[in-house]
Amino acid sequence: MASKTVAKDIITLRGSAAIVSEFFGYAANSILYNRGVYPEESFAKVKKYGLPMLLTEDEDVKSFIANLTSQLSEWLEAGKLQRVVLVIMSKSSGEVLERWNFSIETDGEVVEKGESREKSDKEIMREIQAIMRQIASSITYLPCLDEPCKKNQRIASISLLLAYFE
Repeated sequence: MASKTVAKDIITLRGSAAIVSEFFGYAANSILYNRGVYPEESFAKVKKYGLPMLLTEDEDVKSFIANLTSQLSEWLEAGKLQRVVLVIMSKSSGEVLERWNFSIETDGEVVEKGESREKSDKEIMREIQAIMRQIASSITYLPCLDEPCKKNQRIASISLLLAYFE
């Protein structure tokens, strides 16, 4: 079964704790939408940093991602987090279908001194675009998930593996 698991190339998230956790939230939503884990109609298009983004409207998923990004931000501010793995598992069998690896690069000086550096909206937009392009390019060569997604019904579960070091 493990041989069916698709491990993605590593996606690197860089910046302050707030930006990295925000980027991760957008990346997770993009993966959930583009991989068909949740029905298409459970996502809404919003504009953020001048870019169209698809965000889930499912309250449980929104809550999960909000809680997760909040916790990620805390660990990032403490300099403890280096890697996050988003795991997509089959709802019916529990089998791991995909792993999306995120390498975390925070500014060591910012972590040590507790000072934040401001990025321009243009710089943030470029970085989000690069992450979304990397996700989209990875998705294009992936096989379809075997389980069809029906209206108001998810096909898989998501969970996270966190690697943090003190």
